[in-house]
Order: sequence, then structure tokens, then C-alpha cells
Amino acid sequence: MQDAREILLDVAAILSAASIDSPQQDARLLLGAALGRDDAVLPHESISFGDMEKALLETLVARRIAREPVSRIRGWREFWSLRFALSSATLDPRPDSEIIVATAIAAAKARSIVNPAKQLKLLDLGTGSGCLLLACLSELPDAVGLGLDISEDALATARNNATALGLAEQSRFYQHSFMDEMSQFGSFDIILCNPPYIPAAEITALEPEVARYEPMRALDGGADGLDCWRGLMTVVPSCLAAGGCLVVEIGAGQEDDVIQLAEMANMTCVEMHKDLAGITRCLMFRLKN
Repeated sequence: MQDAREILLDVAAILSAASIDSPQQDARLLLGAALGRDDAVLPHESISFGDMEKALLETLVARRIAREPVSRIRGWREFWSLRFALSSATLDPRPDSEIIVATAIAAAKARSIVNPAKQLKLLDLGTGSGCLLLACLSELPDAVGLGLDISEDALATARNNATALGLAEQSRFYQHSFMDEMSQFGSFDIILCNPPYIPAAEITALEPEVARYEPMRALDGGADGLDCWRGLMTVVPSCLAAGGCLVVEIGAGQEDDVIQLAEMANMTCVEMHKDLAGITRCLMFRLKN
């Protein structure tokens, strides 16, 4: 057995020298991963740390120095207190996106109060890992949901997450672009979407953890970041149930443009919510009366 403190100090020093933002926390998580654990190793712990664990830790540290996010190194991210496996085809869920889940759940519960006999139907456009849809369904046991994504690899990850979380019976996943007609899927009470919204020219300037490791298809919003919004707003009204709502995540400063596009599609913004940094990040829309 060996004291974890010395190992953690050494790893943190290496990460700090490589300008990693959270060297102590990352060191604890990487050491945990090297030991086959999901949790972080604390300095006071005594651990079994042989040559195999040492070699694996060195590999993991090298990956982090290359700016691969710890979540991708570990292969999963905690989101809404749930564990979501990741793949190269899925976005790494951010804590800021939890405001989308909270807003959608509140809207769903309010809708259930008005019409308790109706089974709520949720639609997640560009579902990726399934984190938005599955987080909502975890709080709405009587609801069902459909996740659409253009990537079959992402859908396989979402299906696996649904099974692991015990939500497979409530959810379905299909390959489909949300830029295409969706009326064949029926109408939905809550529609969720976190589309690509970053202007193409700005992607290379993002932090390396994003620019190098997130799927480009899930980031690139075209020249002005609004390409997906233009397509999305033309197809959503046909599958939004009367009294239902669209809950979306937007890029910083996009609220006026997205609201204008929604207005042109006969939808009005009824709620705006800020993220942890105080940036308007979530908009809710309803069809105009």
C-alpha cells in the first residue's frame, strides 16, 4: 500500500506545468481511473499502486496534457446526477445545459397538472448521448420520449445510456436530421434541442478540450451560427402539440436572432433563463394563439 498524497502532488505538478486549469482535481480523478475507480482519490488514502497502475496513470496524464477532457478519458460524464457514457460522436454534456432540463421538467409538470390524463410526449432533436431527454424522463416516470440524431454512433450511445439508466421502456431513438420534415413522428408536448450554434470561424479559437475533441458536426452552426436555427424553426411547428413548448439552448448573444426566427415561424418566446455564468442560455417558445 502507498500513500496517495505523494502521487497526487506529482501528477498535479505535471498538469499545472502544462497549464491545465484544475490540476489537483484532475489528478485525483485520473488516479482513480488508473485504479479502476469511478470516484476521485483523496490525498489521505492508502492505495495499491503497482507498475501496471503507474503505467496506466502515465498514459492518462499524457492524454490530459494533450487537452483531452477528463470526462472523455474516463468515457463518461455525470449530468443531472446521472451517469452518461460518451463517444466521439456525442457532445460532452455541460453543467450549463442542466437549465434546459430544469425548464423542460417544470413545463412538463405544469402541463400534467392541467391535463393529468394525457401521457406526455417529449422529442429531443440532435439527442447525442441522450442526456437531455433521459434526464427529463428520469423525473417524469409517466412520460415517453423520442430522440433523433443524424449519427448512428451517437444513437447507439444514447440507447446504451437509456438501458443503463433503466429508461429504455420510456424512450426510443431514430436516425433522422432535425433539418428535415418531422411530421411523420406525430406531435409532442415538449421539444428539446441543443443544436450546433457556434459560428464556424470561431471554433478553432475555442479551448482545445472543445475544438479538438467535440464532434465538429455538433458545434458548427455555419458562418453566423444560425444555420440550424433557420432549419429548426421551419420544422418544429408541425410537430409541436397545441399548448406544448420548445426548449432550446442558444449561444451567447443569440437570443434576439433566435427569437426573430421563431417569430417568423409563428412561435413566441415565453421564458428566458441564464446559465451559471449569467449568460442567457435557454429559451422557451410556444406557438402563437
